Amino acid sequence: MPERPQALLAMTARNVPYVFPPELLARLRACVDVDPAVVAHDFTAPRVREVLARTEVLITGWGCPRLDAAALDAAPRLRAVLHAAGSVKDLATEEVWRRGIVVSSAAAANALPVAEYALAVILLAGKDVFALRDRLRGRRRFPYGGILPGVGNHGRRVGVVGASRVGRRLIELLRPHDLTVTLTDPYVDAPEAARLGVPLLELDELLRTSDVVTLHAPATPGTRHLIGARELALMPRGAVLVNTARGALVDHEALIGQLRAGRLSAVLDVTDPEPLPAGSPLYDLPNAFVTPHLAGSQGNEVARLGRTVVEEAERLAAGAHLRHAVDPAALERSA
Repeated sequence: MPERPQALLAMTARNVPYVFPPELLARLRACVDVDPAVVAHDFTAPRVREVLARTEVLITGWGCPRLDAAALDAAPRLRAVLHAAGSVKDLATEEVWRRGIVVSSAAAANALPVAEYALAVILLAGKDVFALRDRLRGRRRFPYGGILPGVGNHGRRVGVVGASRVGRRLIELLRPHDLTVTLTDPYVDAPEAARLGVPLLELDELLRTSDVVTLHAPATPGTRHLIGARELALMPRGAVLVNTARGALVDHEALIGQLRAGRLSAVLDVTDPEPLPAGSPLYDLPNAFVTPHLAGSQGNEVARLGRTVVEEAERLAAGAHLRHAVDPAALERSA
């Protein structure tokens, strides 16, 4: 039997049992030599440095320090990083790619709960659930006397901003519903949009023609305040903005102005800054629904990330290609 490669866990220690419950941890230890009692959150700790010096596979997650030159110098045998979370942008420095270290990410697994959250709030927003629930709570009787005009999801127009992993998964989840879905993404051409089964629009046209705009673009210098005062003004009265991507995509001051005017509603799982200051109007505006960055993997969903890493570790130990290897050239356009 071939010798198992030496591995090291590098993440917030309290997360390990959630990422790798007993059955997954047993599978992981069957293919790599890893001690779950040694978890790195600081690469300078003496016990960590001792293990790091012989580590071939680094198993990372939320709370892992950046893999800069100093960290990599302490791990001269490192050949693979298996990330039990989403994007590796903040983890993998240029040094990682320069040294030819293979990086795998569970971003595809983490995309599913985000897409599910977006689907759920899109459908709830279409029924005006958030406003009607508050009105029912205040009046303690039905806040309407019959059919509510403008409420419902039949033919509602949903504009997806960004064909990221989440955006693509959301398009799949929206398909069975009686909705009209469009897409904008500067990296997608018409043939690819056709393969996704959605019309491709310029951002301005998508904003003008959508009842719900859902953001799934990456956070880059070029996408900061992608949705600003001009863009918000293009959205039709009564439209809903959903953001599960990055808070910096939206100019919050401009959004607050639109919300105060009653033109738009917003569902925000991410904000800028995060969390919002205690005095932010977004907490109290009746047409703003703010959640605490929970669309991504939480609770029992976290083990899905661990399973992805275990499967990659099994492939690595068998000498097979990693299924979820990261292409550094594509990082700029991933979310």
